[in-house]
Amino acid sequence: MMSKDNRLNSELPYKETRLTYDMRSHQLTNINVWTPDGEWLAYDVRPNGSSFTGLTIEKIHVNTLHMVEIYRANHGAHVGVVTVNPQPPVQYAFIHGPEYPDEHWQYDFHHRRGVYVNERQLNVAHPIDAMCITSPYIAGALRGGTHVHVFSPDGKWLSFTYNDHVMHELGEHLDQRNVAIAVPAGGVKISPKKHVREYDGDYFCCVVTQTTVEPKPNSDEISRAYEEGWIGVQGYQKDDGERQKRALAFIGDTHAENGEIIPEIYIVDLPEESEKLRVQGKYPLQGTESRMPFPPNGVCQRRLTYTHNRKFPGLAKSPRHWLRSSPDGKSIACLMKDDVGNVQLWLVDTLTGTLQQITHSELPIQSAFNWDSKGEYICFICDNSVVRCHVETGIIERLTQRTEQPPVADAVVFSPNDKLIAFMRDINGFRQLYVVETGLTS
Repeated sequence: MMSKDNRLNSELPYKETRLTYDMRSHQLTNINVWTPDGEWLAYDVRPNGSSFTGLTIEKIHVNTLHMVEIYRANHGAHVGVVTVNPQPPVQYAFIHGPEYPDEHWQYDFHHRRGVYVNERQLNVAHPIDAMCITSPYIAGALRGGTHVHVFSPDGKWLSFTYNDHVMHELGEHLDQRNVAIAVPAGGVKISPKKHVREYDGDYFCCVVTQTTVEPKPNSDEISRAYEEGWIGVQGYQKDDGERQKRALAFIGDTHAENGEIIPEIYIVDLPEESEKLRVQGKYPLQGTESRMPFPPNGVCQRRLTYTHNRKFPGLAKSPRHWLRSSPDGKSIACLMKDDVGNVQLWLVDTLTGTLQQITHSELPIQSAFNWDSKGEYICFICDNSVVRCHVETGIIERLTQRTEQPPVADAVVFSPNDKLIAFMRDINGFRQLYVVETGLTS
């Protein structure tokens, strides 16, 4: 049973609609799955949700159920994890695995790239990130694989997680996941290409987080940076009243004295002008033969939460979730356990790191989550149902019937006009797409 402070209504006035019925698994990404007009959902198709073996990126119209193929992979490559530019004209970004894979080069965290497809030219993939894995390395190019490419709210920049091939070759423990960005500061050409797997990119890319192979216990040093999210529609307002227009929140793995890894929230402030990202910081942007690529000058990383002394320290490791900022940039939503061990929704003040527990449910939150466009509600899965939570009061309302098997935890996403939530269910061994009405008006 839910506590009275977080009640789930038993009457269900909202309509749930199944969109897909074919004998394939359909996978939504955790954010930006809707086209800007709110009429189409983009997804990838794979034999099962845990494998990266899909051949197509597709979209479906939520009213007519008409399906359109956006891109089909060839030459042994696979594609997946598609997101949509929230601003028109419509663009789709996704992971592209290596073509002509062989025993020396197969799909892996450090062997994948980002591409985008324009709505007006389907099935033509353009490279996001360039890759140069032979010395001398090139600023603006990366040296490995990128993942979950998410457009900024204005549609101009992209963020993604990154793994480095050069460091991986030196030792897997040296290939630490980081967060990187792609900006429209001119494409990057690799010339001459000294390795058959090197390629050009349409964006200038750089790593923006700093990790340490052996973080000092109880320090702000981290061994991994991941599950990032853009802060605010227009960034956030700082103490002095100025607006930090571009910033990312991400999870950083800190280390305790006993060796426990404790995930905490970090923020990285970015220059507003993309050209400033070309300026080298303490170490080369492009990395060296023994060092990861380093953030540009003016990129500032700071720790936001300090939860080592809580009964259950750190962010919840399960369910997997990505940090999501309120539209005004004032708060960052995350999942943490309460003092009895239930996973709850929390808000963290972007400036101070102050924690505010939003839900007080007797049942744990079961999924990733997303805000509505006004910053009033957050949707997720709880008690095997898709629910919406009123952020100010913490009241949870059930939108779908409770089922024996919960909806899929990976993605629960409001439409741009807040009238629908997209989610997935596993039906007879195949992942199918659904939407449910929210009862909200735009």
